[in-house]
Amino acid sequence: MKIHFIAIGGSVMHNLAIALKLKGYQVSGSDDEIYEPSHTRLRTHGLLPAQEGWFPEKITADLEAVVLGMHARADNPELARARELGLRVYSYPEYIYEQSRNKERVVVAGSHGKTTITAMIMHVLAYHQQPFDYMIGALVPGFDTTVRLSESAPVIVIEGDEYLASPTDPTPKFLHYRHHIGLVSGIAWDHVNVFPVFDDYVRQFERFASQTPKAGCLIYCEEDDLATIVATSNQMREDILVQSYKTHKNKVLDNGTTQLITDDGRVEVPFFGRHNMQNLNGARLVCHRLGISDERFYQAIATFKGASRRLETVGKNAQTIIFRDFAHAPSKLKATTQAVKEQFANRQLVACAELHTYSSLNKNFIGQYKGALDQADRAIVYYNPKAVALKRLEPIDPEEIVKAFGRPGLKVFTDSAALKAHLTEQNWANKNLLLMSSGTFDNLDLAQLAGQLLG
Repeated sequence: MKIHFIAIGGSVMHNLAIALKLKGYQVSGSDDEIYEPSHTRLRTHGLLPAQEGWFPEKITADLEAVVLGMHARADNPELARARELGLRVYSYPEYIYEQSRNKERVVVAGSHGKTTITAMIMHVLAYHQQPFDYMIGALVPGFDTTVRLSESAPVIVIEGDEYLASPTDPTPKFLHYRHHIGLVSGIAWDHVNVFPVFDDYVRQFERFASQTPKAGCLIYCEEDDLATIVATSNQMREDILVQSYKTHKNKVLDNGTTQLITDDGRVEVPFFGRHNMQNLNGARLVCHRLGISDERFYQAIATFKGASRRLETVGKNAQTIIFRDFAHAPSKLKATTQAVKEQFANRQLVACAELHTYSSLNKNFIGQYKGALDQADRAIVYYNPKAVALKRLEPIDPEEIVKAFGRPGLKVFTDSAALKAHLTEQNWANKNLLLMSSGTFDNLDLAQLAGQLLG
């Protein structure tokens, strides 16, 4: 099989390319910009394009398929050439479906929590040496790539994103996977650049839920109002199983550790937060559908270390812990801030969020952040005005950020050097720092920062 990737440097795209090469396919690709870690990983596997740019001559009649990444434009010259030759062009979710037609497909959807739930399921299956394929949006300890495809695995576990499939396909990605077991963790408005109307965003999850096939299973978090409405509208169907979950019973000890309360006793886990106790219960129900008993689930989950950049510890000493988290949407900021504050109630919490996405920098959306940082003792927001300009959005004034968050004493920074200076000037005794962003705080070296703050 000869496959070509247009925009091979994308996060999932380069992992899919690597997975197919490991499967024995002949893989080529192009991109006009490739950043780390994609650059190094593609080079390691012999897939790094010799030159950046688009080269229609790479598109030849003997290609079995062309996979189009979201980074490419609709007028991409390689895409035009593929169409001239009549080649089959797939978005990456379409191609993952093609690779998993004969497998049982588990798809984890939701505005928040889907990466962690998918990672938990993967960890439990791997712990018990169950064969499975997967696609997830972050690296998980114990897994070298974020995509694995094989001929033999009977199951594939997929993180289902509601964003558009490709520049030429406005279908939400998770609809292409055609789940047998579907999970909806929660619904909170996001991606306003493609879903500018709230009801239209929710409608995509309604489509996902109604897509559950005969004899399929739909799982949802009953503590999320919108997920409950979407899922229970399908309860009248007698041909599917609809199951709900809620926050797992747990106890936080004085030393900051969390124990699950189960029918067979307590199980200590190395993660925390109400949202993660919800995520865990969702993963448990999925694993049960895949033949993993509760006893075996708890045995495995006790060793789960989390997905990359999900409440990850950057550094710590006896008085301070510095966390980073991928949180960027309002519901994610609120849940993560609350989790850290509740886990370490005897310490002050400084929560620092970067506004980086199209939605978070959009004046029509920013009001959704009201109250998102209220659980922190001190709150900081960082954004770069250049990012606003690059996204061709209306400029935002720091005072508008303060008003949107509705948080007294909120500090707003627009320069990462000034933010770093402010953080290094503080006394960190008996305080925790939570850094939340889907970006990088403009390439701020968090490990170096942690070293300075912790002494």
